[in-house]
Amino acid sequence: VQLQASGGGLVQAGGSLRLACAASGRTFSGYTICWFRQAPGKEREFVGRIKWSGGSTYYADSVKGRFTISRGNTKNTVFLQMNSLKPEDTAVYYCAADRNVIACTTDPLAYDFWGQGTLVTVSS
Repeated sequence: VQLQASGGGLVQAGGSLRLACAASGRTFSGYTICWFRQAPGKEREFVGRIKWSGGSTYYADSVKGRFTISRGNTKNTVFLQMNSLKPEDTAVYYCAADRNVIACTTDPLAYDFWGQGTLVTVSS
């Protein structure tokens, strides 16, 4: 089973991107999916999370109101819709999934699955 984040790219400030987190080999049923990002020279930080069962979401203050996490129609994809992007949103974005998430720690070892990241670059 693998996770893969995709959809990154270069966008101007104020623009939008939609990232996808896809699981191969299983569905997300029963999982919490967390999104993180890491900017060059900075610590990895929490972005937001979604519980597949029920679809409840929670966001970091830095992205609240601009980013939205949603479930895909297939049970193995989650999306991160990013609007009103700012240069400070530039980072590699990662997704992770686990069945027993209480809080989304940034330690990859805490998750059943941790995906390869996708680079988002926001130009000013």
